[in-house]
Amino acid sequence: MRAMSQLNVSMPPTLRQWIDARVAEGRYSSASDYVRDLVRRDQEASLAETEWLRAALAEGLASGVLAEAPGSILEAIIAERTPQSA
Repeated sequence: MRAMSQLNVSMPPTLRQWIDARVAEGRYSSASDYVRDLVRRDQEASLAETEWLRAALAEGLASGVLAEAPGSILEAIIAERTPQSA
């Protein structure tokens, strides 16, 4: 088994009740197990986001130089993503 370090966390009673309820469901063996899972998931999400950003940067660098001004490009992207009202 890996060596563990200890971390004490203070939280409001409502959050502790939430953790206790999650443990009571049986998916986690303890509050520590639940918190470790949350931290792992956050770490994985952060790594995935970093990889996505690196891929987007590589794609942008490989696409070459555009003649349009950056502001115009951003406005076009925002317009594509903004729902049009009827």
